[in-house]
Amino acid sequence: MTFLSALTLFHVILSLVGVFSGFIVVYGLLTSRRLNSWTSIFLWSTVLTSVTGYFFPFHKLLPSHILGAMSLVALAIAIYARYPANLAGGWRRTYAVTSVLALYFNVFVLIVQLFAKAPALHELAPTQTETPFKAAQLAALLAFLVVGFLATRNFRAEQLNAA
Repeated sequence: MTFLSALTLFHVILSLVGVFSGFIVVYGLLTSRRLNSWTSIFLWSTVLTSVTGYFFPFHKLLPSHILGAMSLVALAIAIYARYPANLAGGWRRTYAVTSVLALYFNVFVLIVQLFAKAPALHELAPTQTETPFKAAQLAALLAFLVVGFLATRNFRAEQLNAA
């Protein structure tokens, strides 16, 4: 196995762990539960996903690099809000928003990769400018906007349960 194929496998596994654990964390936000272990898995696997994305060879700045940087900023804020700020005051909402945003960025990339790599989806949108791709991305965006709104509303500091 070459370094690049090992890096790709590691990066994909981290990404999938981040997406899976992120959905569990968002469930926790919606039900006002901290889910400490899942939160740690989500935040750190998602940070590592973004960081390892920069280890791939490139010759110019790509949209994936910009999205990775945006994800790292959101994650840095989420980590600060969750740990040093301990969800106090406005940091509770900030944590909810940035966590959902970081998960959205991961899902956005997952959709891009599925349309690029899964033959049936690639056939529907080979250039990722076709309606099926745009519809999938729009549906994800709308779903995350709703979930983000509900997470900020439902994740109440006075009701937090350490699960």
